[in-house]
Amino acid sequence: MTLSRRGFLTAAPAAIAGIGLMQGAPSLFAQGAAKRPAIASTSRTVALVGDSAPLTPLETARQLVQLVETHALADDNYLEEGAVDALEKAMAVMLGKPDAAFMPTGTLANHVAVRLLCGENRHALVQHDSHLYLDESDTTQLLSGINLVPLAAGKVMPGHDEIAAAIDEAEHGHYPLKVGAISIESPVRRHDGASVSFDQLQRISVLAKQHGIGMHWDGARSLLLSGTQGFDLRRTSALFDTVYVSLYKYLGAPFGAILAGDRQSIAKARELRHVFGGLIKRGWQAALPALDALPGFAGRFIQARAHGEQLLAGLQSAGGFTLQRIPDASNICMVQIAPARLSGLEKRLAAADIRVHIKDGQMMFFTNESILRRPVDQLLKAFVG
Repeated sequence: MTLSRRGFLTAAPAAIAGIGLMQGAPSLFAQGAAKRPAIASTSRTVALVGDSAPLTPLETARQLVQLVETHALADDNYLEEGAVDALEKAMAVMLGKPDAAFMPTGTLANHVAVRLLCGENRHALVQHDSHLYLDESDTTQLLSGINLVPLAAGKVMPGHDEIAAAIDEAEHGHYPLKVGAISIESPVRRHDGASVSFDQLQRISVLAKQHGIGMHWDGARSLLLSGTQGFDLRRTSALFDTVYVSLYKYLGAPFGAILAGDRQSIAKARELRHVFGGLIKRGWQAALPALDALPGFAGRFIQARAHGEQLLAGLQSAGGFTLQRIPDASNICMVQIAPARLSGLEKRLAAADIRVHIKDGQMMFFTNESILRRPVDQLLKAFVG
């Protein structure tokens, strides 16, 4: 029997559910639904939470079918050719690097980058509050034997002098060590998307070059800086030897990352991707949505930022909404809501198909592309009644 893509999408859930029934147990779908009810979204849904517009699994499947039908050469084989190859080339150009490699996860991208930069000098300086240090289960230490030295706990970024002191301590200690890499995450997830200024990055880059130290940018959320004062993606990327960008946080992919750098480093990165079990059979499911979203993303996000600022200004003017700006913010602003404004607010927003997260009277306001789905005056009306 020949089964079309649409037929597969229709039949697959029933088939998998049937496996569970044959084993005398609830299906995986039923178990998942019982634990976490699906939240429906529509083309009108404005989600002021998260970095991207929400998509349900069904919407994601439909989008993939549509993209496959419009991209004749989408398929890849072990991450070669097809949409993966096209995405790698596009991202390399965007970041101003000679080459780029698809990675199934950001954790792998960070690990591989730091390993390559360190070489035999397995001593790397990192932000204490970075994803690499706190959220990757000591991957770099366990699998590559690299000692990560955490700096500036509780802060977005260590200062130039703190990094210089750490280098000096390593190089001129009783048992001297060569620092192999400096990894910088910006924007920083654990600091509500606060970023590191270009001037600060430039000073650190000069310091690194003076000591022959490689520089890695965990720029997973880098494109969310589009439209912020003085930000230029390629100019910032040029300060680093390797750059990681996430594909799923705001480019619509279900998973995946890009690691960019010079050709020799990226060739080695592809080898290490295989060594660490990241050479998956197909990557087009992640590459196609990202490839589709990439053209014009910066322009759309700048427009979304303008809409977000209009809405925030309207809330502040209405009274009862106090803006608490994050220094060097990317796409997040804290909004303190007065008790009088809280009454009925979440119910009214839900009815208007606007998603927010409010805790103890504080709303974490995220700007993403979904804010472009509705006029600002409609959104403001839903907030103020």
